[in-house]
Amino acid sequence: MLAGHLPVIRARRWPVNQKTKGEKESIGKLAVYPGSFDPLTYGHIDIVERALEIFDKVILAIAHETSDASKRSLFTVEERIEMAKELFEHLPNVIVDSFKGLLVDYVGNTNAKVILRGLRATSDFEYEFHMASMNRSLNIHLDTMFMMTSKDYFFVSSRSIKEVAALGGAVEGLVPNLIARRLKEKFKLPVTQEKQIGWEY
Repeated sequence: MLAGHLPVIRARRWPVNQKTKGEKESIGKLAVYPGSFDPLTYGHIDIVERALEIFDKVILAIAHETSDASKRSLFTVEERIEMAKELFEHLPNVIVDSFKGLLVDYVGNTNAKVILRGLRATSDFEYEFHMASMNRSLNIHLDTMFMMTSKDYFFVSSRSIKEVAALGGAVEGLVPNLIARRLKEKFKLPVTQEKQIGWEY
């Protein structure tokens, strides 16, 4: 080496897409969006559509009935799957499935690493934070991603939709027409005129 000259250090260049030793083949970015979805609302659909801008595929994982009588579903799991498949048939990257038992076990079987959850307000966060922490303690390879619900639907929940529909209130515009119709059928009520919900100035 000549005096006064520093050696040239060449940075190692990794070929594009080269995998390090032991790295597994990528199965694409996959997220699991779990819930009862009893019924699906535009808030849920908004979360799924926005998640597809981040993930390659989203699994809509519909939970089966629980033993808790206070949490019995209005629609059977078969009905919820049927409606979800119809609503997402135009999105081939949405997989509709159902699960029983621990969510972490189901997610582990899908090879997903992310659980997707929607937040409507700060009141949701405490419960979701505890659930995310518990899931992480059961499987350290899982992370939970929170997405804020669109401003148009932050006040909408499946529970409130069922309560309003049961009393004959209009839910069109808050849920897809398919869901509104099936709610009316469940509660034996006439279908009301569709109402558009949004921010008007």
